Amino acid sequence: MKLKDVYPLYLNNKAVQPNTDLAVTDKYTGEVAFRTALATPDVIDEAIAGAVRAAEPMARLASYEKQDVLNHCVGRFRERFDELAYALCVEAGKPINDAEGEVGRLIDTFRIAAEEATRNYGEVQPLDVSARAKGYMGMWKRVPIGPCSFISPFNFPLNLAAHKIAPAIAIGCPFVMKPASLTPLGAIIMGEVLAECDILPEGAFSILPATRAGADLFTTDERLKLLSFTGSPGVGWDLKAKAGKKKVVLELGGNAAVVVDKDADLDHALARIIFGAFYQSGQSCIGVQRIIIHADIYDKFRDMLVAKTRTLVAGDPKQRDTFIGPMISEKEATRLDNWIQAAVAGGAKLLVGGKRDGAMLQATLLENVDRSADAYREEAFGPLAILSSFTDWDAALAEVNDSKFGLQAGLFTRDIHKVLEAWDHLDVGGVVVNDVSSYRVDNMPYGGVKDSGLGREGIRFAMEDMSEIRNLVIRRI
Repeated sequence: MKLKDVYPLYLNNKAVQPNTDLAVTDKYTGEVAFRTALATPDVIDEAIAGAVRAAEPMARLASYEKQDVLNHCVGRFRERFDELAYALCVEAGKPINDAEGEVGRLIDTFRIAAEEATRNYGEVQPLDVSARAKGYMGMWKRVPIGPCSFISPFNFPLNLAAHKIAPAIAIGCPFVMKPASLTPLGAIIMGEVLAECDILPEGAFSILPATRAGADLFTTDERLKLLSFTGSPGVGWDLKAKAGKKKVVLELGGNAAVVVDKDADLDHALARIIFGAFYQSGQSCIGVQRIIIHADIYDKFRDMLVAKTRTLVAGDPKQRDTFIGPMISEKEATRLDNWIQAAVAGGAKLLVGGKRDGAMLQATLLENVDRSADAYREEAFGPLAILSSFTDWDAALAEVNDSKFGLQAGLFTRDIHKVLEAWDHLDVGGVVVNDVSSYRVDNMPYGGVKDSGLGREGIRFAMEDMSEIRNLVIRRI
C-alpha cells in the first residue's frame, strides 16, 4: 500500500490546498512519507467564522440526521480499514497490529456516538417544594454549547481525534480541529469522509494542521465556546490559562501504576502488564509505568517479567511480528534514554533493556529506582517500567497515589474488600481490576485528576461537556 504524496486541509467542510508546507515522516525510516497543507492564522480565523455561522443549523439537525452522518462514517471507515491502519503505521510508527486495533476503536467510537445521537434526554422537575412555588413546574434539556476547538495528540491520531469529533456531531456542535503536526493524516482522512455528508451545514467542521506558533486562535478566540485538548500537561495547563471564558476539557499525562497482590493469577497479570507497559512503545498516557508487587511473589514475578520482556520483537512496525516500534522521534527516545541512565547512576538496577538506536529504545525494566528520579516521578511516555515491592495493602495504595498524576490504576487481586478500599482511596480517574491501567472501553467515562486533567471523555460524557442545560419554568394559571 502507498500513501498519496500530498494531502489537503479541510476548511469549512471543503478540501483546500493552499500549500504543501508540512512534511510528515515515516517514523521508522525517517524519510518524508507525504506532505500536507499548514493552516495560517487567516485560515484558522476563517474556519472559526464558519463554525460560528454553522452553530444554529448544526443545532437544528434532527437526531436521525446526526446519526446518519455518524453511521456513514462507520461504514466508510470499515471500507478504508487497511488504508487507515497503514497510515497509522507510517505516520506514528505504530506496529501494524496496534494500528489495526486503533482503527477498530475508531469505528467503535463513531458507532457509539451514532447510538448516543438519539439519546439527548432532559428531565421534568417538580418545583412545588414550598408554598410560593405551588402551581409551577420545570423541565430542562441539553443544548449544544456552540463552536468547539479540538487539539489532538500524536499517539492515538485516530481514536483520540474521534473522541472529540464524534460526540460533537452527536450533540450538534461545529468544530475546528488541530491534529498533531507529527501525525495529521488520520484526522485528514476523517475530514475527507465527513466532507461526503451533504447534510452537514457549511462550517460544521474544519481539520487544520498548524504549527504551535501559529495556532493561538484555537485557544484564545472568544467565539469558541469550548476547548478540548489532549496532550502533555505542560502545554495543556498553559492553554487553560490562555483560554479565557470558554469551557476547557484537558486529557493530559499520566504515570500509571499497577498493584500485583500475592493472590493474583500471575500468568494473566504477566501478559497484561507486558502489553500495558510496552504496547505501541509505551507511548500511552495510561501505559503501565510503575509495577508494585507483593513481596511474597516479587522475585518470581520479576523474573517472569524480565524473561517475557526479552522476547519482545523490535523493529519495522509494518512487520506482523513487531511489538516494539520506534518512538515518535529520536529526540523523545534520547530524553527517556537519559532518564534511564540517570536512574541507574542514582542506584537503580537495570533488569533488561536500556539501549537505544536512533528512535528505537529497547523495552526496559528497572528496580530500586529513587523516587526523586525523573524515571519515577515524571511521565515516561515510552517503553520503561519500574518495579517495587510491598507488604501492606494500604502502603501499596499510598505508593500508587505518590504521583502528581492521576489517570488510571490497575489492580490484580481476588479480594473484593481490597478492591473497594482502592476504589475509595486511589486518587485517580479510574480503577481497573484484574487488568492494567491502560485498559479503556470507548463508552466509559475516561479522564484524570491532579495534573492529569479536567473533565471526562467517553461519548455520553463528552456530549455533556459540549452542551449546556437550558431550563424551562411553567406556571399553571
